[in-house]
Amino acid sequence: MTAQVHVPSLFSRAGTVSALTLAAVGGSLVVPGTVPDAHAASAIATRAVNIAASKAGAPYHWGGTGPRSFDCSGLAVYSYKKAGKSLPRTTQQQYNASKHVSAATRRKGDLVFFHSGGYAYHVGIYAGHGRIWHAPKTGSSVRLEHIWTKQVWYGRVA
Repeated sequence: MTAQVHVPSLFSRAGTVSALTLAAVGGSLVVPGTVPDAHAASAIATRAVNIAASKAGAPYHWGGTGPRSFDCSGLAVYSYKKAGKSLPRTTQQQYNASKHVSAATRRKGDLVFFHSGGYAYHVGIYAGHGRIWHAPKTGSSVRLEHIWTKQVWYGRVA
């Protein structure tokens, strides 16, 4: 018995489409006017990177969530909020809430977590080519920097 999918508004001329046939040919059902989830997430991540980049030179301030000063997790919160996605406030909470991905599958906009003893203590936003946007520490400012260690975890904002 084959499953039948009938969507009158999309397939009125084609009739009922067999989901099994659709799956067999590798097809997917995309409703006009909608954006697939992966594409939407990628667009949000790209916007978050661009927003973080626009804050280059903003001073580090512990507890800062913008728009004029930031701490590391505050920059991530601010950038993603402006891009349309909410994040928890602290680095560890952000790690816990993200979808964990490998270094091999990291993408622009993924969060990069620096850790010690199973605890994430610093976060940046992956900008590609081994670099992150981050607010490093007191006395510094938001900047683009190469990831200086392999002791990092990656998290994708869902």
